[in-house]
Order: sequence, then C-alpha cells, then structure tokens
Amino acid sequence: MAPERILIVGCGPGSAEHLTGAARAAVAEADWVLGPPRLQALFPEVSGERLVTAPGPVESLARLATCGGTAAVLVTGDPGFFSLGKRAVERFGRERCRIVPGVSSLQLACARLGLPWGEARIVSAHAGAPALAPEALAGEPTVAVLAGNPASDPWVLAAARALAPTHRAFALRDLGLPTERVAEVPADALADELGPGRVIVVLTTELAPAAGAGGDDRTDPSDPPDHPPQEPP
Repeated sequence: MAPERILIVGCGPGSAEHLTGAARAAVAEADWVLGPPRLQALFPEVSGERLVTAPGPVESLARLATCGGTAAVLVTGDPGFFSLGKRAVERFGRERCRIVPGVSSLQLACARLGLPWGEARIVSAHAGAPALAPEALAGEPTVAVLAGNPASDPWVLAAARALAPTHRAFALRDLGLPTERVAEVPADALADELGPGRVIVVLTTELAPAAGAGGDDRTDPSDPPDHPPQEPP
C-alpha cells in the first residue's frame, strides 16, 4: 500500500518567511505529513498525521508505505535541488507525485551576494568529495559548492586555493535562519568556516573587490565600502 498522491513540498531554508503559500496549501490538504521536526514546526496548524523522517532517505520513504490518501513530504530548499524529492519520484512514480517548488539554498546564497545564479557551476560536496579536480573549475566565473560535510572539507579547501588567484571566496552558513552568517574569507582561512552544518561556499570573479578590503577582513558583500561589517539579524 502507498499514498494515492505524494506532494513533495519545498520548504525553503527552514524559516517561515521563506515558505510559500503554495507549500502551506499543499500541506493543509495532506492526510499524512512526513518531515524532520524543524520543518514540521513550520506547519503548526496541520491536522494530518505526522511522521518523522528516518536518518536515511530509503527508510524515510518506507514510512509512507502503509499510508493512504494524500501524503506531503517536506524537504528543505527546493525538491529538485539535491533533495529527497528525487528519491520520492523514483519510488512512487512521477504520475503519483506533485512537486511544490521552494527557495533553494543556491538562490538564497546568490541573493545574499547580489549574484545571478543562472550560469553558476554547482558542485555538491555534501555527501562526499566530488570526483572532480578542483583545478578544472578555474574557467568558471562562479562556483557554488554545497559543503557541510567534514569528509569533503579538504576538497572544498583545495578548490578555494586553486581559484584564489582569480576568485573571491564567500562562506554562507544557516541561510535564512536566525544564526545566518555571510562572510568573505581568504582561502587560507576558509577551514574555520567549514565543518558540519548548512554551508555553501561561493567562489566568484563576478564581484569587484570592496574598497579598502584586504588582509583578513571579513565583510558582508552587500555592505557599502564605508559601512562597518554587521552580524546577520
């Protein structure tokens, strides 16, 4: 047995202000809601039966096997961007699934930096080190690396060092959350910004250096040159 319909709902970065009306409407019609507690908390008004995701994607989707009616699967960011959404479509079939888009971490990262993201080279290092030589990225104007896995941190550092002569490096953590941090970081100090968690590293030639920037100054690129760095709210 499996649900008649699967609604794969993109919840954005995990904050209420980035949750779409379409996401709220989809979850409101669900008989079952599968997701981690932090995403479940975005929908306090839900009347459907709640299921908490398991540590692995296969085990998480298996929890829907005995559900009937309509089930909503809550995913961080956008369902099509390195998400459980792909596994759900593969398991239950495209004809049974409806995808509700959300704000992806890439969109929010580029918005914070004032960068277009349509031509950004996206590299996922979240599950492990990519099978790609960091030097191969040298011709890319903007590279966005999905980090947050200590096992792949050496690869991320190698990429930042390889591109350091031409690219500025930015580390963005917990985007859209109260603990958000956006910092420009020299390649040789990037290790301090990595580690487990929700981290994106953006390496780009698209941003002109801020006036007076140099050394180990770490500034939010959205600040005007004469404005002191500020911590995110």
